[in-house]
Amino acid sequence: MEKKYCIVGGGLVGSLLAVILARRGFRADVWERRPDMRDGTIEGGRSINLALSHRGFRGLELAGLDEEIRKLCIPMHGREVHDENGGTRFMQYGKDGQFINSISRGGLNQLLLREASKYPNIKMHFDERCDDINFRNKEISFYNTTTHQNTREKYDMIFGSDGAFSAVRMALMKSERFDFEYRQDYLQHAYKELSIPAAADGGWRLKKNALHIWPRKSFMLIALPNLDGSFTCTLFLPAKGEVSFEHLTTKDSARQFFTKYFPDALADMPTFDDDFFANPVSDLVTIRCNPWYIENTATLIGDAAHPIVPFYGQGMNAGFEDCTYLAQLMDAHNDDWHAILPAFNQMRKPNADAVADLALRNFIEMRDLVADPHFILKNKIAQKLAELFPAQWQTQYSLVTFSDTPYAEALSRGINNNEILEKIVAENPSIESRLGDTEFMMGLEKWVG
Repeated sequence: MEKKYCIVGGGLVGSLLAVILARRGFRADVWERRPDMRDGTIEGGRSINLALSHRGFRGLELAGLDEEIRKLCIPMHGREVHDENGGTRFMQYGKDGQFINSISRGGLNQLLLREASKYPNIKMHFDERCDDINFRNKEISFYNTTTHQNTREKYDMIFGSDGAFSAVRMALMKSERFDFEYRQDYLQHAYKELSIPAAADGGWRLKKNALHIWPRKSFMLIALPNLDGSFTCTLFLPAKGEVSFEHLTTKDSARQFFTKYFPDALADMPTFDDDFFANPVSDLVTIRCNPWYIENTATLIGDAAHPIVPFYGQGMNAGFEDCTYLAQLMDAHNDDWHAILPAFNQMRKPNADAVADLALRNFIEMRDLVADPHFILKNKIAQKLAELFPAQWQTQYSLVTFSDTPYAEALSRGINNNEILEKIVAENPSIESRLGDTEFMMGLEKWVG
């Protein structure tokens, strides 16, 4: 008898997983609580633009969509850092030719859903809220928020890809899996989406091929480019306190805040007054749980398994990498879910924890350290070492963003790299003036061997 799979959540990871399963010949139903976005309006106001990189493209390759999706991307070769005086400084991400890609979350989700819909063995359901799961019987219940009808279905396997506040994870917490561990941590910061529209000639008002950052120590503004010439901006700010969202309650207070801290960005935001109050303030949460699966019945994947804050641009990439490793395990274990699920959990859980830590560390870097002279110097040295000793030295950013190195290893090597850079700076006080001295820099090989 043909097996039937259930995917709860038709977001980025769920829709990619549907395509991957379809290409392998499996039958799957996708249940999504939101309305059908394939040909309609994309929900706005909560979407931090995505930074698609190497790990994400590996997952898209499995779906045969990597080249098509590259056409929707804008390469970002580095950070354009905006200081409080209106000056800018460019910080390259990696080697020449290496870049991350700005892409619209909604546009990418639409494409993946449309692609999944092309397969006759994939059936899509929208406006369907997951209400209950009986893992012992492999039965799952849905409530349609439009027709108010209840549906109960039985499946051979259930994938929970329904985001940070996953109904499948909640059901798993209440199941007979008594060893389930759960922890959630909110940042004191929240975020709000804003926008910089295209220039009058349809071009970009800021440097196109860069991720723009306005670091202000305890808070920051970022902007990522879109194909239509606009930028999607995100303000990260404490929810409460002296400088926080709780004090930005009027158009005047919001405009005064931007005039003080982000005047150059405000000058490019003609719809600022409307945007600031049209879009909600949203929380930033990291959730860690374990195990992600129950018997051979169900598993969490993507944000349902490991929601993280967005500051390393790896949330989607990590979710797509889940799909890559899940497909590899399906091949290795001949689709035996008794073997696949514990192996998947063992393989991915330590790396999910590591990328969560990386994202939290990168928040401090983006909002504060990118404006710190000591950090800037270490970054220059690290880039030079990577150029001179490519086989021996890779920056943490390159390991995370431009390689398949497990996140846990990238985190460990990054910590070790920082210790080395601190020693190099301490023992070579004049190093900043000697970065262009090849003979001197080659003498640093002892530190990277």
